[in-house]
Amino acid sequence: MDATTPGPLAPDLLEREDVCRALAEHDFAAAFALIKKYGGLSQNRIASACHLTPGKVSMITSGQQQVTSFEVLCRISDGLRIPGHLLGLAPRPWESRPAQDEASQEPESERPSTNEVPWQPDATVDLAAHLTRSDLVMDRRAAARALAGAAITGAALLDPLEGWLQPSAPTTAPRRRGRLGVQEIEELESTARAFRAWDHKYGGGLRRKAVLGQLNEVAAHLDEHQSPQVEQRLYQVMAQLAGTAATMAWDTGFQRRAQTYYLLALRSSHAGRDMIFGANVLAGMARQMLYRGQPQDALELIRLAQDGARHIAGPRVRAMLHTREAWAYAAMGRTAAFQRATAQAAESLATARTGEEPYWIAYFDEAELAGTTGGRLLELARHNPKQHAEAAATEIRRALSRRGLEASRSHALDRIGLAQCHFLLGDLTVAVEEAHRAVDAARSTRSGRVRAQLGELYPYTVGNSTARPVRAVRDRIRDLLSN
Repeated sequence: MDATTPGPLAPDLLEREDVCRALAEHDFAAAFALIKKYGGLSQNRIASACHLTPGKVSMITSGQQQVTSFEVLCRISDGLRIPGHLLGLAPRPWESRPAQDEASQEPESERPSTNEVPWQPDATVDLAAHLTRSDLVMDRRAAARALAGAAITGAALLDPLEGWLQPSAPTTAPRRRGRLGVQEIEELESTARAFRAWDHKYGGGLRRKAVLGQLNEVAAHLDEHQSPQVEQRLYQVMAQLAGTAATMAWDTGFQRRAQTYYLLALRSSHAGRDMIFGANVLAGMARQMLYRGQPQDALELIRLAQDGARHIAGPRVRAMLHTREAWAYAAMGRTAAFQRATAQAAESLATARTGEEPYWIAYFDEAELAGTTGGRLLELARHNPKQHAEAAATEIRRALSRRGLEASRSHALDRIGLAQCHFLLGDLTVAVEEAHRAVDAARSTRSGRVRAQLGELYPYTVGNSTARPVRAVRDRIRDLLSN
């Protein structure tokens, strides 16, 4: 059962005082027992509705396990059709939308697989035009279907990318003559840069369709016969816009769509002979894989990036790639390899000079290195708090002290990470203070990644629910995540 399926609970059951009290207190041991007793639902039926295993429901009902995950809380609400206000959540989407509207969705129009598109410029232009036209007219129901699409992994993702290391296939020139000059291409480059800066500051997909509109226009210009210099720069603009579209899609949860635009960005950088930006795109794809729990795929993507840009990448790009490599090693629990790659990143960054590399890598400075390193140490600390939690907190504090106001998304992620560090260290007073700061920072960004990380902070506040300050910050986190 999902959120679009009629719920199994009778309305009068949700009006019972004991049921309402159990739900308000998140006492699911009592709530599930009452639902079984008065609602006639079996353990298996509850499990199926909430996308839980029967064993998990059994442990919750017996009091052996608490519901600490905000995601699971939402699945219980949606699966059993428990109105949000009974659980301290905002109204759930299905509360104001008839179920039959969702059931009548038509299949989304077919798109060519990017794996089947040859590595040649005209095919890349056709792909860009098709993707942007489709997405610009996508309605909310189609967007919901795209949101459910999972990113591809393994050989299906990696094997087609080998074409990035090969020269472009020959192509025929368009018949229509283009008239873009230097001034027009500079304006397009300035627009691509502005969109990238906006996304870096705020996150989320608020301007995603504006980026797609600009991307569609660039594809139209490339469908005309431009001068060789203008054409190359247009492909580079297309790559940057597609990279921003990918980040925006990913930041709002559109995993498969994000991956499609990353692939378009990689093909565009290939057509524009910009191997350095292509390496940056592969690093973005690797980061997506790391968030999806696929560190081996991420490591393969980083190695592909390093192979392609080995002799041309500047120190900031090399340092960034080393941090992605270190991230993959940390996710695998390979502490020594993580430390080696992190040291290589610091060594490369130490030789960087202002203005010597492309504008899009300028963000990677000492603050970014410290924040990324602190985040990876935090991952290690979840398995070994005594060895890594204090070091993680130190690196994250260093990042916070050096972040600029233009990086509100990174600032929020740092705050969330620092709060987790102090919970792991057992310092509840500081942990609560940092958690409040994390909520304040999260309110300033529309980033889905920030909300996901805040959801990971939520369980730390549940096990300490007897302390009033912890309950207070838990309620703030829950209120923000539910709106």
